[in-house]
Amino acid sequence: MKVLAKQPDYTENFYLQDETLQNILKDKLPSPFFNYADRELAIFGALCAGPIDERAKHTDREGEPRLIRYDKFGEETSHVWVNEGYKQTVKDTYNTGIVGYVHKEIPELGHRGNYLYSFAQGYILSQSEPGFYCPVTLTMATAYLFDHYADEALKKRFMPHICSTGGVKLYEGATFLTERQGGSDVGANVVEARFIDGAYYLYGEKYFASNAGQCGVAMVLARMEGASSGSKGLTLFAVPWHLDDDSLNGITVRRLKDKLGVRAVPSGEVVFDHAKAYIVGDASKGIYYMLEALNLSRICNAAASLGIMQRALQEAYTYTSARSSFGSQLTQYPVIQYSLMKLKAKQHAELISLFDLIELYDNVTAGNGTKEEQILVRLLIALVKKETAEQAIHFSHEAIELHGGNGYIEDFVTPRLLRDAQVLTVWEGTANILALELIRLVQKFSVQDLFIQRMEQRLSLLIPCRLTEITEAKLEETRELLQQFAALDETMQTFEAKAVMKQLVSLYESVNVVEYAKKHRGRGEQLAAVFLEEEWNLRSLGEQAKAIRYFGGIFS
Repeated sequence: MKVLAKQPDYTENFYLQDETLQNILKDKLPSPFFNYADRELAIFGALCAGPIDERAKHTDREGEPRLIRYDKFGEETSHVWVNEGYKQTVKDTYNTGIVGYVHKEIPELGHRGNYLYSFAQGYILSQSEPGFYCPVTLTMATAYLFDHYADEALKKRFMPHICSTGGVKLYEGATFLTERQGGSDVGANVVEARFIDGAYYLYGEKYFASNAGQCGVAMVLARMEGASSGSKGLTLFAVPWHLDDDSLNGITVRRLKDKLGVRAVPSGEVVFDHAKAYIVGDASKGIYYMLEALNLSRICNAAASLGIMQRALQEAYTYTSARSSFGSQLTQYPVIQYSLMKLKAKQHAELISLFDLIELYDNVTAGNGTKEEQILVRLLIALVKKETAEQAIHFSHEAIELHGGNGYIEDFVTPRLLRDAQVLTVWEGTANILALELIRLVQKFSVQDLFIQRMEQRLSLLIPCRLTEITEAKLEETRELLQQFAALDETMQTFEAKAVMKQLVSLYESVNVVEYAKKHRGRGEQLAAVFLEEEWNLRSLGEQAKAIRYFGGIFS
């Protein structure tokens, strides 16, 4: 029987101070699973707010990964050094089952976990260490690809290590796509896979390879000899970092990237020279497999963004509550109340929307989703990823401003939040790339109709009130906008797509926040009212803002 761990005694706890997250999980998880998750997340929330956060500071400022190319005998090792605190964070995080319990049984419950629980862990982790959540994300994507597409021999060899929760050696994962000449144009990739003496070996370079030197196995797109050009000619390979004798598998890390933020994750230029590789799944479907993994990574990206948003908001509130200026506490000033409350309502709406998306994603990846839901989940992933990444930067900026000059000093966490947030608009697809996804879904599947029907159906189940009236009116505006957008030629769609995505995500968040308000009256209704007023710019000049009216009830 599992011995229950004692909750660490720390003042801060990223889980226990997040009422919205607790309510989401209670609403969506079966009671025994929620009770387990509630306890475990309280333990993890204390670790993230305490020692994991302290280690993150050290890694960012003094202990970032370093490349040691050669050993003392001059032999090539391409060893990536990480500090001891980072290693402890690896253990503390993976042993929670953040990756493993998506794919194997939770002993105490007798069944697998799910992405809902895993992403709750990732959201909490990202409040202290969004940089390290990148390797976790890559390991989640690697596990997904093995679980769904690898043959039984490969699964038996690698999955126990990828899904380790402490019993066997951990193999972190990686997904290597980017090449120097291609960037987002994966079809331009040229890394070769040659068949030699009954096995495949890779040759070439991946130019931005995250978790280099720390992963035990990487998922790599390469082109087999004689394969067609473009993305459809790429095959997915599993490439172990070391061979069975623990020697390097024909892999060299040429250098690590000197990044603005997320310094915890070693991102490097990796060269393959006779690296043994194993085909995963159908050799002709490599790009499709990797795009599925990319969608998973985009949800992780959104969870990281929301973690940064929550930490920025919490830091801003804590600071302004303790600071006085011109004879009064900062939070007594309406302009400060307004700033904090707008952030709170937006973060609340986006957190609910992320986990609504995750619930649908869980169903689809389990094979239970309809064809329409498979299409819809692709749209929602693009919408939520784009919006949360942009908001993470905005929240970090706002937190710095609310700190004043101190917000710009590295003694505070706010500069790191901004540096870490900046990459999230780039990783897993920029706004322009995500806009192309919207266009594809509109042109190929008429996703605009599926989206409106889904939102309309959900609103029809709610008892009419002022909140639903506002949302229904915005649904009609969005319906008309989408009809106009679908009728444009492709060039004009490309120009307008990002603005349309903003309208769509605002409607999606509105539906989610109003549904939540119907389940969680009082505080939920106040947050919904503030969100709708600010998101849709409904307040007239001179009218009292709901953000100020409800401040005391929310921040009490």
